[in-house]
Order: sequence, then C-alpha cells, then structure tokens
Amino acid sequence: MTTSLFRSLYHQGFVRVAACTAPVTLADPYANRDQILATARTCAQQGAGLCVFPELGLSGYSIEDLLQHSTLQRGVENALVELAQATVDLLPVLVVGAPLAHRNSLYNCAVVLHRGRILGVVPKSYLPNYREFYEKRHFAPGAAVRGQSMRLGGQDVPFGVDLLFTAQDVPGFCLGVEICEDMWVPNPPSTAQAMAGATVLANLSASDITVGKARTRSLLCLSQSARCVAAYLYAAAGEGESTTDLAWDGQTAIFENGVLLAESERFPTGAQAVVADIDLTLLRHERAQVGSFSDCAAMAGPAQALWQSIGFTLAPPVSDLGLLRPLSRFPFVPADPARLEQDCFEAFTIQVSALKQRLKSCRAAGMVIGVSGGLDSTHALLVAVRTADELGWPRTAIRGYTMPGFGTTEQTLTSAHALMEHLGITQATLDIRPAATLMLQTMDHPFARGEPVHDITFENVQAGLRTDFLFRLANQHNGIVIGTGDLSELALGWCTYGVGDQMAHYNVNAGLPKTLIQHLIRWCIASGHFPADVCAVLRTVLATEISPELIPATAGASQSTEDTIGPYALHDFTLYYVLRHGFGPARIAFMAEQVWRDAGQGAWPPGFMPHDHKSYGLPVIRKWLKVFMFRFFTTSQFKRSAMPNGPKVMAGGSLSPRGDWRAPSDGNATLWLKELEEHVPEA
Repeated sequence: MTTSLFRSLYHQGFVRVAACTAPVTLADPYANRDQILATARTCAQQGAGLCVFPELGLSGYSIEDLLQHSTLQRGVENALVELAQATVDLLPVLVVGAPLAHRNSLYNCAVVLHRGRILGVVPKSYLPNYREFYEKRHFAPGAAVRGQSMRLGGQDVPFGVDLLFTAQDVPGFCLGVEICEDMWVPNPPSTAQAMAGATVLANLSASDITVGKARTRSLLCLSQSARCVAAYLYAAAGEGESTTDLAWDGQTAIFENGVLLAESERFPTGAQAVVADIDLTLLRHERAQVGSFSDCAAMAGPAQALWQSIGFTLAPPVSDLGLLRPLSRFPFVPADPARLEQDCFEAFTIQVSALKQRLKSCRAAGMVIGVSGGLDSTHALLVAVRTADELGWPRTAIRGYTMPGFGTTEQTLTSAHALMEHLGITQATLDIRPAATLMLQTMDHPFARGEPVHDITFENVQAGLRTDFLFRLANQHNGIVIGTGDLSELALGWCTYGVGDQMAHYNVNAGLPKTLIQHLIRWCIASGHFPADVCAVLRTVLATEISPELIPATAGASQSTEDTIGPYALHDFTLYYVLRHGFGPARIAFMAEQVWRDAGQGAWPPGFMPHDHKSYGLPVIRKWLKVFMFRFFTTSQFKRSAMPNGPKVMAGGSLSPRGDWRAPSDGNATLWLKELEEHVPEA
C-alpha cells in the first residue's frame, strides 16, 4: 500500500462532515444561494463530504406570511436549481432548507444536492404550533408523505420522509435527514432512519434561542446519536434572521454515538462551519456488536418496503487530509482533568466495592497480598486497605509479603517495606532465593551449577514460588490472595500461567490497563485518603521503571519490561481499539500515528511532566503493533481463558471470558499480521 493511501481518512473508513450556518438575507434566495455556495466551497477545500445548512436557509425562517407568496416560492425554486447546477464540481453533498410547494400544500423541506443533481427532498414531519411557533399557518406536515416525487427544474425528484442517501463508494455512508422539531418529539424520524441503515443523521434547524436552550439541544442531539448509534449533525439558523420577537444563535455541532466531536461558538458574525471526521467503521461495528439494535430494527418492520435508497458517488480524495476528531493518546485515560478525576473515582470505587462483596461472600478473615514496590501491587494494596477500612476491619487483617528474588532491587524493596509500614498492615519478608536455588538444583538447571543462565525457567521458578507461598499463607490465615496483574499484562500474556500475576483468589486489577493504574495512584495521592508518608512512597513508585525484577541487574540497570515487549502507552492504545471496537492493525496504525507522531500536539493527561511527553513514528508504531497482534491473538488467550475472578472496570472492555472477551485458546494472528504487512507502510 502507498503511504498516501494509508493516510487517507476516507480509505480508513472515516468521512469528513460539516455543520454550517451562514448569514441569511430575508426573502432573498439568490443572496442566500451565494452564501451557501461560498461556505460549501470552503468546506470542500478541507475535504468535507457532507455540508448541512439551517432550516429554510434559502428563504429565511422568520419571514412569516411571505413564505406563502408565489414570487418568493418561484425565487426559491430558481435559486435551488441554480445552486444544484453550481455543485457540479463540488465534493460534498449539500443539505439545504427551502419552502417548496407540492400539489396543494407548502412544505418545510430539506433538499439534498450533489454534483449538479437534486438527489431528493425530505419534508419536515412534525410542525411546532405552540408558544412562539405557528408553522401550521404556513406548512403542511410531512410525516405521512412517502413514495412521492415533485417537479423541480423540469425534473421529477424523489419527495418524502422515506428517503435515505447512500454513497456507493464510501462503505457505511448512509444519510438520513430530519428538520428541527422532528428531533424534539418522542419518536424522531431519525430513529427509524437509523434502524433502516442511516449512519449519518442531519438536522436542519431554525430553533430560536432562549436561556438554557442550547444545552437542551445538545443533550437531545447527544442522546439521539447514542440511541441511534450514529453521527448526528445539527445546524441552526443565526445571523440575519428577524429579531422582531425572537433571537437566534447559529448553534452548530457534530455528535457521534453519544460523544460530542465538535461544536461552534454561538452567535457568530459571518459564515461558520464546524468540521469533524465521522468514524463509519466504528458505527458499523458497534451496531453489529450490539444485537439489540438489529432486534429493534426488525421489530420496526421490513426496511426495504418502507424506504427508498438514493445512491450517489462521492469520489472522495485519497490524499492525506489529517484527521479532524478528538483522539486521545490514552483512550483509557481522559486528558480532561475533571473527567479523569471522575473516572479515577469510579474505577477505584468499583474495585473496592467488588472486593468488599467477595470478602463478605467467601467469609474470609483477611487478605494476603504480595507487595513488590511496583505499580500494580501498590495499587492493589491501596484498594485492599480502603476495602478493610470500609468493612471496619483492622488494617492488620491485610498480610503483605515482600518476597525478594534474584533480580529484586534495593529501591523496590525499600518502597515495599515503607508502604506496608506506613499503611499499618501486617508485614513480613519471605526471601525466596533459598527455595528457588533448591528447586533449580533439583531440576539440574545450569544456574544452580554457577552458569549465568537467566532463561524463562529461571524466571518462572521465582514467579511460581511467590504464588505458592501466598496461597499457602492464605490457607494458614483464613484469607484470600489479592491479585495484582493488570489488563495490559493479560492482553500481552506478560504473566506466568497458573502463578504470578495470572493467578489469585480475586484479582482487583484485572480490568485496569497499565496506563490508567499510574493515574489512579496519582489520584490516590490527591484524594486525601492516605497520609503524607504514604503519598511520598507512592511518588517513588510512580518514578520507578516498570520491571518484573526476575533477572539480576547488570551494570546497575534492572530488567525493563518495556524494552522487551514495548511501550505500554502504544499497547494500551491498541488494546482499546481491538477490544472495544474490533479495529484491525491498519486503521489502528493510522490512528496511532495521528496522535503519537508529534508530542507537542494535543492534550496530555494531568501528571505527565514535559520530559515524559514522548512521540512515536510509524516504524516504531508498526514494530510494536506487530508484537501486540502476535501476542494477543496467538500466545496469550489460554491464560485469559483460565483467569481468576475480577471486576470489569472500564467501558473499553475486560478480558475475562465470563465478563467480556471470549476467544479460542488455540487461535492465531495470521490474518491480523497479514493485514499489517500488506496495509501498513514500513516508513
């Protein structure tokens, strides 16, 4: 694959869209035609494939009885036909608002234009006729209009609420249209459109503004995008509308599956367009994964009989246009401080709540935990301490053991002892080296003969002995072993089967990725739950390099996990999109390059010092993506299939075969590695 094609957002399953508002000239459709065209051309230069404009934008919404004058109606139709002709060289589909006469009635319409054609006309289904609104004075409701056509510019054009507009060359790009009040009713037309296949929903609005109304609109749009598992574009009228008795704010926004992608400043001066890239692949995967969506659609009736699909060819650019959408380096870790605070509170509380329930149900008298001085065991210990406090147990009911082996460093040993002492738990040191040496001698391992052989057997003898001791100590003291292994390690299989981080009576960290655990510890420092002496140790733990410490340090350097298996930042990025959205390596690499190639761009979560702001180019991303795909799909599932109980914490998913992810233990990564080799450039 060429690099330019790899970096094409349209090739990668996105479509660029724009929600637009422009100054309206009341009852002058030709001036409004020019404003719309100019704004559309600007959006086209940015590569937008869809531009949505406000309700009745060709005439103005607030012209009242002028809407019914034949002179205005002829001017609107002429301007509309000319606008369609002017789009012959434009990339985007245009959705514009116009009052149009059909048979014996006037309708408030959305007109869909592309490449010189009027693709179809959708009438407003529900007309407000309360408080400041009196649309039924001028228009007929369109909710019952199906299967009809109207004459525009000498041609018959599809007309009705049963129209869907489908790009033949952009998989998943299917457009449904509704108008203003349609969104405010209990059963919006866009709901049926989505169930019939529309992935992008457009709302042309002329909603007047009152205090607090903008937030209500946003909540409705956000909710509708989530319920419909769709993108939702909202474009409201603004500058130029009559302020005889009302005011207008020109609110424009783009939502996707319950997430705000982009929004404009309100009360603009001049034309304004908010642009974002919709992830069509994500929407299609989400609908397929959530079976209740298709079940609901099936109950609504046969889509083919109720809808007309109008095809068009978008012919999008294949050049590198970048990617215009919120995209986090750490999808498990929000960059927004308030959101991160909330997520950390909920994650920690979920862990504590789950552990409390397990301790009550199994009637344990205490907890047993191995404390290494590293990230995972430190956080699991904090959860255990908080759980004991809430249960009213003495902290001495927690038995913490540090078990130095051949690779244990003085720094982590000191941190482990200090943490246990300051937290007030029962603590002890069990040196596993004599037992490990005896086992290695019994096995006739070369290390026992004095040879510096530090192979996987050498490592796992230590990991296994630690687990053996913890389980027998739990038997001895009527406790349960608290697991410390995290979601990232489970994904990569970076845990020894049956022992070590893979095994416990209950694993409180099983649903947490490594990158979030770091922030949870920072949150614990800031939360006030723990005293200053504990927080000082936590800061030391955060600054310590991630290491299993199973191999003796050489030249002062301890064994580095990330040197061996790659940066957890990249692996957690990949894990989120594999687990939550089923993305393949090509689009994960595309997205990872967008956020990781420049450390100076985009927001970083709180707590990252400037020297921690790293960047990764495509070759590095590709290298570690290959490692992840092989380990995740080929070598690690059998460990996950037999993992102990532990709570699912993140919406991004868990790897328990009982709580979320299910896969064969004897699977393979052939298809994923093939896609990586064929569709991700090496440079």
